[in-house]
Amino acid sequence: MKSFNNTLLNWYDSENEFLPWRATSDPYHIWVSEIMLQQTQVKTVIPFYNAWIDKFATLNDVANASDEEIFKSWEGLGYYNRALNFRSACIDIMNNYDGQIPNLKEKLLLLKGIGDYTSSAIASIAFNQPTPAIDGNVKRIMSRLLLLPDFKKKELNKIKDFLLKNIDEHRPGDFNQSLMDLGRKICKPRNPKCTDCPISIFCLSFKNKQTHIYPIKNKQTKNKPHYNIGVGVVWHNDKILITKRKKNQLLGGLWEFPGGKIESHESIEHCIKREIKEELDIQIKVNNFIIKVKHQYSHFKITLYAYHCQYISGDVKCIEVDDWAWIEPHAISNYPFPRANHYIFPEILNNDGAIC
Repeated sequence: MKSFNNTLLNWYDSENEFLPWRATSDPYHIWVSEIMLQQTQVKTVIPFYNAWIDKFATLNDVANASDEEIFKSWEGLGYYNRALNFRSACIDIMNNYDGQIPNLKEKLLLLKGIGDYTSSAIASIAFNQPTPAIDGNVKRIMSRLLLLPDFKKKELNKIKDFLLKNIDEHRPGDFNQSLMDLGRKICKPRNPKCTDCPISIFCLSFKNKQTHIYPIKNKQTKNKPHYNIGVGVVWHNDKILITKRKKNQLLGGLWEFPGGKIESHESIEHCIKREIKEELDIQIKVNNFIIKVKHQYSHFKITLYAYHCQYISGDVKCIEVDDWAWIEPHAISNYPFPRANHYIFPEILNNDGAIC
């Protein structure tokens, strides 16, 4: 299959796509990019990557950063556990590896937040180790190339065997990245561009005119659960109240406006008052409606209803939150918030407390 390797790499070279993490051999930079690219599109990652490298030039900078700094720099990328796991791994490397990123897949796998694909990607791209990096794109390509109906253990072993036999020993990182690019640009989940594919001559599903079939889709699809959420922008002395989510929760460590799920047969206003009492032990008055926000996470959807509220009485307590703060409205951009909360910001700044 030498011609397979050559054909793939020649296509990769001819594309000559510039991505900032491909302009360096620094394993830290490559590691940052691979963590950010997990479940995130390349075009989305590029500005975040550049800003991250500007702020955290070395992994020691990450290891010494606070939660607030990490979350603020990651704000908008989602899947925030990636950032915390990355910092934990950086601390581990500083403490146990003399600040040097391990160059073998087996040792990379011992670091928090690094799985089979990421360890292979770093080992091959940064350290020239001939280990295949198998992500969703590569699985899809191999399914079509080898006529594999699914990704059960037997089929995955066939994919690994094929790639181990055919990975380019001199350019393993480029070989892996060429497959990633091929899946992203040409061998797409829907409407693959087979006439533009450099390896179509090797592809069994293309020869059999079955690329639209592979990989065979699972007909069982689960509907994502949907939750209605009520939140309050609580005002007091021209300041607003924000709270920090507990670390063991989804989006833990981020700041937000207090509130929660609306129970059945419960009004939004009642939900906001109840949740704020349960979380913070204070009394508030719900005033006028601000905005309705629809947002989708990986496993569920929400419709968020935000209302201006006025603080009435009580001492704020951390009952179901990790922290709280009264802040000036214009200071809100200094804190990392979940994406859905960002839609509320302009309304707050426009009103600036006048309604209360």
